[in-house]
Amino acid sequence: MFKVGEKVVYPAHGVGQIEAIRTQVISGTEKRFYMLRILDSDMKIMIPVDNVDSVGLRKVIDRNMVSQVYKVLRQKKIESDQQTWNRRYREYTEKIKTGSILEIAKVLRDLFVLKGDKELSFGERKMLDTAKNLLVKELSIARSHSEDKIMEELRHIFTH
Repeated sequence: MFKVGEKVVYPAHGVGQIEAIRTQVISGTEKRFYMLRILDSDMKIMIPVDNVDSVGLRKVIDRNMVSQVYKVLRQKKIESDQQTWNRRYREYTEKIKTGSILEIAKVLRDLFVLKGDKELSFGERKMLDTAKNLLVKELSIARSHSEDKIMEELRHIFTH
């Protein structure tokens, strides 16, 4: 159970805050919902409490996981990818949909490495931005740092 005011991660949308927990009657059955507001967009989402696991709603990562994320980002030796851009794009989309911070970090790292080798497609550039935004928002909350500081750290990792 999450509490009102708690920050949580909703896969592919990013960090949100539980604004309320409401009960509504749907088809004669009482159901409890988390009223979630996504921080980046002010989008509001109702998530049935019973569906939390299936939609991948989770707590913001802890400090231990932060160090694992940075470890993934620093692994520059990735196998060179000979797939077509659209197959890669589908693969990256699936990884982001898992909501796993480590999978999102891998997508960001792989696209940054790929960007150094060749021009990214429009879809891949958007995917890079999505992965970066999801990662920066969660890392800034987990580390209690500004998003600008996190962006600076990422720039440092990818340019050294």
